[in-house]
Amino acid sequence: MLKEGQIRIPSGCAIAAIIDKKGNKINGSEIIKSISLMHDRSNGLGGGFAAYGIYPDHKDENAFHVFYDNVEARKTCEEFLFKHFNIDVAERIPTKPVPSIDLGPDIWRYFGKANRVRMKTSRLDEDEYVAQCVTKVNNSIEGAYIFSSGKNMGCFKAVGYPEDVGEFYMLDRYEAYLWTAHGRFPTNTPGWWGGAHPFNILDWSIVHNGEISSYDTNRRYIEQFGYICTMQTDTEVITYLFDHLLRHHNLPIEVAADVLTAPEWDEIDRMPEDKKEYFTTLRAIYSGALVNGPFSVILGSNKGLLAINDRLKLRSLTAAIKGDRAYFASEESAIRIICPDPDKVWSVSGAEPVFIPLEIEEEVDE
Repeated sequence: MLKEGQIRIPSGCAIAAIIDKKGNKINGSEIIKSISLMHDRSNGLGGGFAAYGIYPDHKDENAFHVFYDNVEARKTCEEFLFKHFNIDVAERIPTKPVPSIDLGPDIWRYFGKANRVRMKTSRLDEDEYVAQCVTKVNNSIEGAYIFSSGKNMGCFKAVGYPEDVGEFYMLDRYEAYLWTAHGRFPTNTPGWWGGAHPFNILDWSIVHNGEISSYDTNRRYIEQFGYICTMQTDTEVITYLFDHLLRHHNLPIEVAADVLTAPEWDEIDRMPEDKKEYFTTLRAIYSGALVNGPFSVILGSNKGLLAINDRLKLRSLTAAIKGDRAYFASEESAIRIICPDPDKVWSVSGAEPVFIPLEIEEEVDE
């Protein structure tokens, strides 16, 4: 796969998101317009989007988006997918030439359900079966990378500015009830197709601005539970942390956010007794999941949209509400360009999660 930017460059990055709480669809042109306003926060080495509700005809199937380096990788990966899933559709993801985006990997998508016989033999539930299959492909089939694996959702990413990536994938042809977007300014890792945001596992997708100083601690912690971190990027680790806390430990989404952004011990000591006990428990049980460093993170899912900042709010993140829609962006102007007159605008506080739940889960559920 194409790799660029082999040197370290100070970080900018841009993130944005939109959700309609009632599940009404939003055209992809809106999120492209929002993220493109923050063009100067990225440098063309990575852009991407996650969209929820875009595959209603296949809403009960996993949608696998895959990068391939060569034909042999595709043949090997397809043999694995067809063996472990009942694949209904296999096709290239529609794209169009964009001058600023160089030739990259071959990009395919597959819709399918887990093979019930194999899943029963494995003694895994469906989500764990899918997650382990994705991990197997990404770590054992050279030249194949599954970069999206949820239901009724998909990630679209490439090396390029986000507005060009949106044009490349023709996202103005897609309608979703939740969009996230990212413009990347790589820091410690090169810009390449697989390293662009969002990062995804199952229905969870992460876009992230910042740099996690606790990467090694977080990586060692999460790899105890079967995750394999191959991308050398903190965003991958954050994605796995949320998946582990939400899916394996069944934590409420706000509690999972508190695990990642728990206060320092001296601050906990000054808290009222109930909050003191709460955060002491979180830090004692999930010490390896505590994330340090400057960051703003948006988590997309079929349950809703979560936004968090680090404790000291070292990365900007603005929120707004207009009717049934909520907006997040690194800059307020990126919200106002698509929502000129919001009902409410505020800056997301450090370590105080903002969760916008989807209010019609039964209609878009797995």
